[in-house]
Amino acid sequence: TPSPSYALVKGNAPPPPRKKSSGDNEKKCTNLEECQEMAIIIETQELEKVKAKALPSFIAPGGSRYQNMREGDNGEDVVKNGDEVTIKYKVLKLGKRSYDGLSGEGTVVFSRGYGLEDDEQGKNKNESFTATIGSSNLIRALSDGMINMKVGGVRRISVPPQMGWEKPTPECDGGPGGRGSGGDVKVDYVVIPTATMVATEICMDKAKSPFPNSYAEQRRMAQRFDQSLIIEVELLKINQS
Repeated sequence: TPSPSYALVKGNAPPPPRKKSSGDNEKKCTNLEECQEMAIIIETQELEKVKAKALPSFIAPGGSRYQNMREGDNGEDVVKNGDEVTIKYKVLKLGKRSYDGLSGEGTVVFSRGYGLEDDEQGKNKNESFTATIGSSNLIRALSDGMINMKVGGVRRISVPPQMGWEKPTPECDGGPGGRGSGGDVKVDYVVIPTATMVATEICMDKAKSPFPNSYAEQRRMAQRFDQSLIIEVELLKINQS
């Protein structure tokens, strides 16, 4: 770094003095064990921050857990079993920092109504999804978790595999909360990934809705349907019969 007098002779302003940052006084680790301990402390502090901002969760009549991200309008109409509803939704896989399975940032597996998918561009940009609550082809988590929602409300609903897209057979029911054997598929995945994908798809119930439209969405779903997911739903309308 040139001295201030040399910098002025050359026509350049002298370099500003270095400011002390807030991190200068922080303790720095000196070995692997200390660094690991500090990493755990930092992760715990970040988790506490997430918990402090988290919304309360509730349990629906059928056992689904949910959070109200937005309550909706002040009208008296709420979703009941048998109602036909129009919604927008995102099926999400949450990150590691989600301590309760509902809060935090998530990766979109597939969606409808938010313009995130390739088939939602142009004339299909404002596309939505319509279904009947309690219908046999609707995933149970959605039929259960949307009860008592108001129009304009946004709700996050937990989707364990057994209340989502996993077929209810002992061979398939080995995911989180499952009662079947499972397991073998996970072992195969390490050795023969392609064989596992075929075996896994046998357990994915493609008759359940909502279901991804495009090939790319379906491939993402084939890798996630046997895990705990959430569906974030915005209620657009309760259709009058």
